[in-house]
Amino acid sequence: MDDSNDPRAADARAAGVQPGIPPRKLAKRIAMAKAACAVFGREGYARASVDALAEAAGVSTRTLYNHFPGGKAELFATVVTWTSGEVRDTHIAKVRALFDPARPPHPDNLERDLTALARALVRVMFEHSDHFALVRHIHAEVNHVPAEVLEAWKEAGPRPVARALAEAMEGLAAAGLIDVHGDAELAGIHFTALTAHQIVQQSHYGLLPLPEEETERLVNGGVAAFIRAYRAG
Repeated sequence: MDDSNDPRAADARAAGVQPGIPPRKLAKRIAMAKAACAVFGREGYARASVDALAEAAGVSTRTLYNHFPGGKAELFATVVTWTSGEVRDTHIAKVRALFDPARPPHPDNLERDLTALARALVRVMFEHSDHFALVRHIHAEVNHVPAEVLEAWKEAGPRPVARALAEAMEGLAAAGLIDVHGDAELAGIHFTALTAHQIVQQSHYGLLPLPEEETERLVNGGVAAFIRAYRAG
């Protein structure tokens, strides 16, 4: 049975478990995962203590370890993969809504549609501010975050999004609108770098939003530069 619209199932996935465990245990694990998201987003991985994580969830440290035997590392991995999954799904939905390979844009609309995609992807950062607070700390504390957690994050979010964007670039290339020069994945990387990187950096991953006119300037300029580099012919 499809449980994609069942909030209880969604909460179970968020807590890193499958439905079917005792409701009381599931509720505690969900509460800990949600509370930990706020703590890690505020304090980062290195500074967040097990005591603070337990206090935020309203449980004892012993209870936290009962649910997450790996302690802080396991809880952080749970939160990061959960929020990455949500952001991944949002990103991919926006890419596929705007660039369906079966219905490529008219050549005259290429810049317009790429600009719409860039704006949509930038908005995701502000729509999922809790997740990008975690990402900000991951980059700042990369030497302290367990390697397996970094790998889980990349596999849950950034890599699938990069593949979806590469597929969109392949579709545009197949329609004769752009030339990816044999590397659609790199074309997607360049698109993101040109349209979003400065916004991410200057807003500190969405913490300090830029004025709308500055965001528009960066997006429009990035799309124009991408088209100059990749337009077919």
